[in-house]
Amino acid sequence: MQQGLLPLFPLQVVLLPGGELPLHIFEDRYKEMIGEVLRERQEFGVVLASEKGIVNTGCTATVDKVLRRYPDGRMDIMVRGRRRFEILLLNDERSFLRGSVDFFDDEQATQPPPDVRNRAIEGFNELQALSSSQPLDTDQARDPQLSFRLAQPVPDLGFRQSLLATRSEADRMRQLAEFFPNYVLRQRHILHVKEVAPRNGHARVFEAE
Repeated sequence: MQQGLLPLFPLQVVLLPGGELPLHIFEDRYKEMIGEVLRERQEFGVVLASEKGIVNTGCTATVDKVLRRYPDGRMDIMVRGRRRFEILLLNDERSFLRGSVDFFDDEQATQPPPDVRNRAIEGFNELQALSSSQPLDTDQARDPQLSFRLAQPVPDLGFRQSLLATRSEADRMRQLAEFFPNYVLRQRHILHVKEVAPRNGHARVFEAE
């Protein structure tokens, strides 16, 4: 691959640092891209795609494991989020999109106030409990960018993209502390309706992120 250009994979997904993402690679251009990534042990960029195009802030990924290879070249892989970046310039000389990017990290090292941190963790644990998943453990709580870990189970793409672009751990934790209460409440309501609906035969469930 040409030096200085990051292979880009536009998806309707927001990958966060530390997060895992399973991918099924079936298009020829992405078979080519991932093949080179594997051979050269390089990163590629995951960027959110929409009808308007791609956003300019994304997260690099590395292939943690090739889960399955198919005879026609398709692959099932598991990737992990690594570094955040901004796209400076797009390059379409190859079959897949590449970009000149600027990597960035947090500009402020300030941690959130204890009450904000506690509210964010409490919201995460309540959300985990709804799906019978494990709460945050002590080792995980020591993560200096805990916000990204807390946001992993949240599917809201707009919210995840906002967190990805925010360059302050304290600001991300504030966003989470404000987001979780209403989100958890909505998820509880959805679960309640699903439990009640089969018994009356009339209810319709409308899920909202």
